[in-house]
Amino acid sequence: MTTENVEPAAVLEALRVVQDPDLGRDIVSLNFVKDLRVEGGEVSFVIELTTPACPVKEQMHDQAVAAVSALAGVTDVTVDMTANVRAVASPEAGRAPIPGVKNIIAVGAGKGGVGKTTVAVNLAVALSRYGGRVGMIDADVYGPNIPIMLGVRTQLETDGKKIVPAEKHGILVVSMGFMTQDDTPIIWRGPMLHGVIQQFFRDVRWDELDYLIVDMPPGTGDIALSLSQTVPVAGAIVVTTPQTVSVADSRRAIAMYKKLNVPVLGVVENMSHYVCPSCDHESDIFGTGGGESVAKDMGVPFLGRIPIYQSIREGGDSGNPVVVAEPDSPAARAFLDVAERAAAQVSIAAFSPVTATVS
Repeated sequence: MTTENVEPAAVLEALRVVQDPDLGRDIVSLNFVKDLRVEGGEVSFVIELTTPACPVKEQMHDQAVAAVSALAGVTDVTVDMTANVRAVASPEAGRAPIPGVKNIIAVGAGKGGVGKTTVAVNLAVALSRYGGRVGMIDADVYGPNIPIMLGVRTQLETDGKKIVPAEKHGILVVSMGFMTQDDTPIIWRGPMLHGVIQQFFRDVRWDELDYLIVDMPPGTGDIALSLSQTVPVAGAIVVTTPQTVSVADSRRAIAMYKKLNVPVLGVVENMSHYVCPSCDHESDIFGTGGGESVAKDMGVPFLGRIPIYQSIREGGDSGNPVVVAEPDSPAARAFLDVAERAAAQVSIAAFSPVTATVS
């Protein structure tokens, strides 16, 4: 009994039915199919996605197996799923890449008190849990709270050439909080802020990061301007609550990033609603729909809603983010969903014909 020869070209043609839903193209034309091997009737290959946080990874795996298995002569199909995050190249001149960093994501808010740092920390941890290499810069120099929220107390050291970042929960991090006492105020003018932020970017030994999350100070001030002028920012995420005053300030923040030519990856609605632990009744304490409405009005993606949940606050106070402490909770799932959508927006930007990409 003889077996039909299986041609690699036929395998690739069959795989064209598998589409990346975010990029709207098939995995062959996107060059996602790697290391294709055909030995008799046994076929093996790698599908290399652009984000480890792809929510349809298993679906794409199953589609690929089914498509190739249907070919005459195929007796076995082995598919390995991997990811290689691509860098979004800046279209602006003068924004030199940061060595060891693929994508810089700014997390900002139009006003304080909306839980911006909480979202930034849990977003970073979520991306790390998906398999991304993640770092954080605490650019909220006047209120550096990331060391508390990640539960790391240390003094930054150097390797003789560069600052060595601290590490906790798989996140590399630098913060002014490592350089001052808890009750010491930072009383600096704009040029000093610009200098320390540049140091955090260029004088730190970042280690092949897929995503560098920058926790921005609230509002539309000096640090946002410094960021936009000196480093290539893949995009910004704006955090709001549903409350009218927060939504109004979020519009200003989105408009600022657009004016500075920083792409807006999307809006996150934090403290979206409260679910009673006794009766499961939902209460819209700060209103409803504000985040989604501002995203729609401003023409940017809506990344998701984060509920009011006691363990989010407790995790921030104890240095054990809810994504780590209660990974199966609805609140953690909400952060993981936001991470998936944010990573998808970075991938879309990396494949945009407007910008070049770096593998």
